[in-house]
Amino acid sequence: MNLPIGYQPFHRQTFFNYQMNRLHALGYARQADIQKAASQIDTRADYVHAFLQLAEAAKGDGRFPNAAFYLRAAEFFAEHGSAQRLAIYQDFLDTFYAAFAGEGIVRHVVPYGGSVLPAMELPAASQPAKGTILIFGGFDSLIEEFFVVWHHFAQAGYRVIAFEGPGQGGARQLYGHPFDHDYEKPIGTILDYFGVASAALIGISMGGYWAIRAAAFEKRITQVIAWSPVYDWLEQIPAFAQTLVKQMVKWERFMNATIRLRMRLFPILDHAVKQAAYMVKQEEPMAAVRWLMGMNRHHLHSEKVTQDVLLVGGENDSFQPVKLLHKQAAALVNARSVTSRVFSSAEAEGALPDGQPEPGAEGDDSLAGFFET
Repeated sequence: MNLPIGYQPFHRQTFFNYQMNRLHALGYARQADIQKAASQIDTRADYVHAFLQLAEAAKGDGRFPNAAFYLRAAEFFAEHGSAQRLAIYQDFLDTFYAAFAGEGIVRHVVPYGGSVLPAMELPAASQPAKGTILIFGGFDSLIEEFFVVWHHFAQAGYRVIAFEGPGQGGARQLYGHPFDHDYEKPIGTILDYFGVASAALIGISMGGYWAIRAAAFEKRITQVIAWSPVYDWLEQIPAFAQTLVKQMVKWERFMNATIRLRMRLFPILDHAVKQAAYMVKQEEPMAAVRWLMGMNRHHLHSEKVTQDVLLVGGENDSFQPVKLLHKQAAALVNARSVTSRVFSSAEAEGALPDGQPEPGAEGDDSLAGFFET
């Protein structure tokens, strides 16, 4: 499947535009549909309504892959913990698995922490399989939205196990698991359940952090891709500012009040803080700050990673800056190998160096090939 290349000006609000581009980049949303929705959106409620309308229209036309991803777009901005969000999520699941019923996806519920984690297995397109790949997303992602990624690896000859960990997707919405940064725990459980003795691990977006953490403590992981690395959120800012932040977070009542004020002024901050608090099953804004600061170089234990590591990032990634990728690479002092792949601005616009295939195009096996090195 050839994925769209380039960043589109769908909406004047930066965060809405980012989310629309993320939807478009995953390959199952029509550009004209997104443009239509964008023209109707001023608020988060508008966003939910516009994409629900697109989903219904797509269902009516029998375009179920489109419908599934429009439902995901609507679910993203629905109110956290609301009946509407749960209903949209259930509709998304039903529509997604109907749309891709012919792909051979096998759904599992893996016992974990007194409940279960959702997992999906996709067999290798050719047998015997070259190996097993575990894959998961980050922050507020749903593993199904990255289907194009795990399908790519299955087509390349790998058995793929995609799953959601505590705090994510169905693990939180359906089974109530709060987030835990110690990601070796759910990954160890997934490996046990499927009887996997060795596997490669891919963490997408913030999952890049948890993939490195898991590899540090779970040696059944033989190769790891952090796509993108986080390393330590505070490492983005100067040392004096890091010290100031660490002091400020001790003033809990003041910080809660300050963050609440900023949440009223900035709707996107409101969304992000509520999402993080929802993931950890807490309500005060400082829960989100503690969650974010829990992702740090001391907790990560990069020095314990002994596997082959691939770090993937974007030159102008504003959410996970490329400087964190370089810091992560330098910290992997005991890894068997460390490879970095930074996608440039030229590649984002589709202008690639001579002879280099477009990322996502047929023949671009730069990620799949990593497992064979």
